[in-house]
Amino acid sequence: MSRSGPGVLLRDAGRDDPQVVAVRAMLDAADADIIVLLGVDWDARLDALRAVNMGLAKPYPHLFALAPNTGVATGLDMDGDGKAGGPRDAQGYGRFAGQGGMAVLSRYPLGDAQDFSALLWRDMPGAVLPATDGAPFPSAAAQAVQRLSTVGHWVVPVDTPAGPLRLLVSHPTPPIYDGDEDRNGLRNHDEMRFWSLYLADHHDTGGAPVLMAEAGIDPDRDQHRPGALRALIADPRLQDPLAGAKTTEWRGVGPVRSSFILPAAALRVTASGVTPGGAASRHALIWVDVEQRCAVAARSASCSGVVANPGNRLRNG
Repeated sequence: MSRSGPGVLLRDAGRDDPQVVAVRAMLDAADADIIVLLGVDWDARLDALRAVNMGLAKPYPHLFALAPNTGVATGLDMDGDGKAGGPRDAQGYGRFAGQGGMAVLSRYPLGDAQDFSALLWRDMPGAVLPATDGAPFPSAAAQAVQRLSTVGHWVVPVDTPAGPLRLLVSHPTPPIYDGDEDRNGLRNHDEMRFWSLYLADHHDTGGAPVLMAEAGIDPDRDQHRPGALRALIADPRLQDPLAGAKTTEWRGVGPVRSSFILPAAALRVTASGVTPGGAASRHALIWVDVEQRCAVAARSASCSGVVANPGNRLRNG
């Protein structure tokens, strides 16, 4: 759902562009209560997102999207190629501000979100920043302004009939397209590690957490610093109902697992699955049905809820 320039997605949504039509068909078939879309262009009034949503069989009443870091100019050479002003010199890769953002669509009301997207990478506890010959890469000035989030890190509360949920949403940079300094690999690792730090401090506040991310790496492959992702999957506060599922088809690589829904261990998973993206995307739509575990037996009849992942489906439990 990302296009070559600002306003193009809005135009395509109005013209019933084939890819937009395919995305709508997938979302209609999923019939989820909560959807998280990744790689969807952002504009200040959410016009493009609203246009996509209004073409659904059952449009979602609650939409949420914040300005992503993608395409936000820094005025500096951020990738070490000796030039400034390119898409890799933005806070997150982007040809224009708002390219390839994130969005939440929900049948339930959304609360006040926490946005950690402005956190500087160097300010994250334990951050390991890229260096060459002992010097900051690409420069000390670049590291002084570099944000951790390629797209964003959001915590979005959802008020479901069975109780509150917290969506933990992010889309790290792919750990490729760099050099021996491994700038993108290090950043991808720390973008995922952020959630382990968050859970350690905030696990019991504001409803059951549900991590939803396109991690950009497969935890079963060792070449791209999978340690932070593996730690999240193994976190006893979360569960992995889609263990081993292949979610993405990369040309020249084949099927890999890079999209994740990790619900809180306190939630009961009743079903989960993967729907291939087909004409909509190289990324599959992944979905999980969950139920809240009720503290009071008398509430059990209303303890059904759902959770969704980036570009993926949630449906009633």
